[in-house]
Amino acid sequence: MTAIFSGDRTRSHEDLMQRALRAGTGFQAMGVGPDSGVAVMLRNDFTFFEASRGATFAGAYAVPINWHFKGDEVRYILEDSQARALVVHADLLPQVEGFVPDGVETIVVATPEEVAAAYGVTPDRALVPAGMTCWEQWLSGLEPHAAPSSASRGAMFYTSGTTGRPKGVKRGVVDIQQVMGLMIRTASEAWGFSGPHHRILVTGPMYHSAPSGYASAAAGMGAYTVLQPRFDAEDFLRQVERHRITHAVMVPTMFVRLLALPDDVKKRYDISSLEWITHGAAPCAPDVKRQMIEWFGPVINEYFGGTEIGLITTANSDDALRKPGTVGKAITGAKIRIFDEDGKALGPGEIGEVYVWMEGMPDFTYHGLDAKREEIGRDNLVCIGDIGYLDEDGYLFLCDRKIEMVISGGVNIYPAEIEATLIGMPGVRDCAVFGIPDPEFGEALCAYVEPEDGASLDIGTIKAFLRERLAGYKVPRVVEFASELPREDSGKIFKRKLKEPYWAGMDRRI
Repeated sequence: MTAIFSGDRTRSHEDLMQRALRAGTGFQAMGVGPDSGVAVMLRNDFTFFEASRGATFAGAYAVPINWHFKGDEVRYILEDSQARALVVHADLLPQVEGFVPDGVETIVVATPEEVAAAYGVTPDRALVPAGMTCWEQWLSGLEPHAAPSSASRGAMFYTSGTTGRPKGVKRGVVDIQQVMGLMIRTASEAWGFSGPHHRILVTGPMYHSAPSGYASAAAGMGAYTVLQPRFDAEDFLRQVERHRITHAVMVPTMFVRLLALPDDVKKRYDISSLEWITHGAAPCAPDVKRQMIEWFGPVINEYFGGTEIGLITTANSDDALRKPGTVGKAITGAKIRIFDEDGKALGPGEIGEVYVWMEGMPDFTYHGLDAKREEIGRDNLVCIGDIGYLDEDGYLFLCDRKIEMVISGGVNIYPAEIEATLIGMPGVRDCAVFGIPDPEFGEALCAYVEPEDGASLDIGTIKAFLRERLAGYKVPRVVEFASELPREDSGKIFKRKLKEPYWAGMDRRI
């Protein structure tokens, strides 16, 4: 049976489509239409697909909101995106109470049992409060949209906002069939699945563009799709065995948590069905990837892309072992060039700003910030902030994000290189390296280390470990320990929260 699964619940693709068509009717009746949005503040749930597609059928933008966001953060996106409706899980209501602008209709979705269990939501908080519009009741009174728009505005994802407010990545009206054709082509090449015969596991939160695109492509092909409410390492193995999963999308932190499982747990589950694991979104230490290949087999693949640009490269297990650290070669239709800050094209091995584009990808702008879009363009390509180089064989290597680069005493330092080395130290579960103010050098390096349980680490041994493997100027001056680093639900570390105390009162915006 090809359907979508979450916990013990199942929904057929046909039922999902009919519910989305009814939602489209309801949204239009609310005044949702072109140049407005339907905000979706939901965890991984069937309703995410229904509300997002419903917005498209109404001719509007679906606007996923990071459900970690609180009052002012949510209000900013609702106002900036011109949202006319907010679809939100019941347990998230306290985060937005009093911050939903006038004119925005709130529709509340009961938090499903498996989602509530994953996040420790009590039964009373999972229910739709009296007096609020309930998604199920609202939907039941609607007829399917008779003439859904074939000209889609798709989703408007907001970037992470490392420097200031998040920016909405907005595309013009596009033909749904054209976009689906590109999605199917790139899904086959970079994600390895091509139809309903594959079994897909969605591990990351769908407010991120990669898990959302992955899940949408799978659902669009009618594939057997499983939503994991929240990533848990052992539960991942359990879902693979239970559903005979063939494909999944992950981030490197998930690999680290899988590798940390006791050996008896690793051996408990049958994962022989796996054909293609795709990871991206953050650097993966070569040693971590090697261990995953040794355990899972040559099914580990990596992609590079972005909300603005889609998928650009892919690297398989053989690439990873032959060229440790690469994010792969350009997929069909993708272009990659490296430029210095003056716009000079650079050759193999020369580090510069990475400019890319995908043929057939609809162009974009930043909502209300057209000048920002112009700033990142060059020769019909765009740079979304990555620093890296191409080797002589055309494989792309990323050094860091431009915004993360630390300039200490006039020397450019890439924290990702230091993190990739430090994560290989015994006893280190995870780490984050960034720049902090320094009166002499302008910036100095600071490392936050999350030790493994029971590990005995100290500042001296960490610095000695790095000094043996890196140039002296790359060894952080400040080393701090944290039992748990602040994270997004995807596993990404919230570096901004670590940086803020150091940069408070400084002119620079972190």
